[in-house]
Amino acid sequence: MGSVRGRAALLVAVAACAFPLLGAVPARAEPVPEQPAGDVIFVEVTPSTVEPGFLVGIRASCRDNSVPAIVASDAFGKIQVQPQRGLLTASPMVNERTRPGNYRVKLECPGGETASTMLQVVKRAQPTRPPSHPPSHFPSRGPATGFGGTAGPGLGGLLVPIGLALTMVGAGLGVAASRRHAAGR
Repeated sequence: MGSVRGRAALLVAVAACAFPLLGAVPARAEPVPEQPAGDVIFVEVTPSTVEPGFLVGIRASCRDNSVPAIVASDAFGKIQVQPQRGLLTASPMVNERTRPGNYRVKLECPGGETASTMLQVVKRAQPTRPPSHPPSHFPSRGPATGFGGTAGPGLGGLLVPIGLALTMVGAGLGVAASRRHAAGR
């Protein structure tokens, strides 16, 4: 009977130790931006589709990325892209009055090289007023389905401390059971 208790305590300890690790996600390193070859000349706009009044990210490359270059577009005007991590970057805002359509984005390098891409500006979404009461076939809020961020206030912030406490209790029970088992021999 003593060995059954010892095994049960050991199983509890193993389960308590493994429980916090079940949802663990392996850590990933941040990707390092690729450094273009010295003779690659390009310009990229992210996102490539945007509404007026929003920022876009510009990433470009000239033969010499240690000096600023110029990027021009009717969507945001003329801007200077600055050296950053081996590339030329900027974040201009698309003018509020820019009409929907496709706009050329042209890179002008100090050495005379050029590159271009397209930026699509779309019609601004009109804000809608919510109805005075939601239709009966639409739920007023999402279901509380678990301990994730969707469940609202609750135990979400306590999962790690509870898991650590269970691990410590399980490990303590396992040690105590193994000592009792060893003393019983």
